[in-house]
Amino acid sequence: MSENNDKGFNKSVINWYPGHMAKTKRLISEKIDQIDVVYEVIDARIPYSSKITDIDNYIKNKPRILIFSKMDLCDSVETKKWMKYYEDQGYTVIGVDLTKPNSVKQIIDKTMELLEQDNIKREQKGLKIRKARVLVVGIPNAGKSTLINRLVGKKAVVVGNKPGVTKNLDWIRINDSLELLDSPGILWPKFESSTVAFNLASLTAIKEEVLPLDEVVIYILQTLETYYPEILKQRYGIEKLHDDIVETLEYIGKKRGCLIRGGEIDYEKVYTVILNDIKDGSIKGITFDRIEENDRK
Repeated sequence: MSENNDKGFNKSVINWYPGHMAKTKRLISEKIDQIDVVYEVIDARIPYSSKITDIDNYIKNKPRILIFSKMDLCDSVETKKWMKYYEDQGYTVIGVDLTKPNSVKQIIDKTMELLEQDNIKREQKGLKIRKARVLVVGIPNAGKSTLINRLVGKKAVVVGNKPGVTKNLDWIRINDSLELLDSPGILWPKFESSTVAFNLASLTAIKEEVLPLDEVVIYILQTLETYYPEILKQRYGIEKLHDDIVETLEYIGKKRGCLIRGGEIDYEKVYTVILNDIKDGSIKGITFDRIEENDRK
């Protein structure tokens, strides 16, 4: 599936927009005047698909840091192209590997830099320098909670590898200079293409029941075959997908022990195995979004 091959794609069918997401956007709009800087967190493996399309509608013109999370799991060559793409659009971009303890120092330094002129003006007026107030936004499972825990230095919010863990807007104190407003993961009412929808489903940003599980898994296998055939071979022992995809699924099922009584293939278990390989980071070095010539312009 590709960005330009959505003839049969029904945007109204692939539509996951729970009420709490609309509520979150409304609450952000109400609180945005209290915010100094916005941290927009996107998944480095899907830097285009995971960027909230309507975010500018409710964060106004606040200074923003675009944070590429999960840099340890992405294809650094492809992801760096996307970082340059956003920098060329005027974004402040920082990539982080949140498995490393000091990964967030650059983010804090940049935040203070963005607010430096405001603080100078406050000092000139004889006013006390106040804490920087930062809003953290992103799609479900983009890495917001892990980022916040790194910033705090301890487990401040629940971290989950499924969408919908954070439910409310909560203030979190980082130190005497910085406090964060955490927000639930948000999406937009309708996805623009099948590629975006399947990328989000493949990386667990939308719940598994939104798209047919077999189609999501087939999409993952096809994308690996297209961009990362060496991973397909190394992880599943497959040189090339069979014309009849069922035969490929059967091969993986036998290889990974996804069997039921009588030696038949448990296809649901095969789907779970492949999704979990992505979810738990067993498959890494992947970026599913691509910048093609004259694309996204």
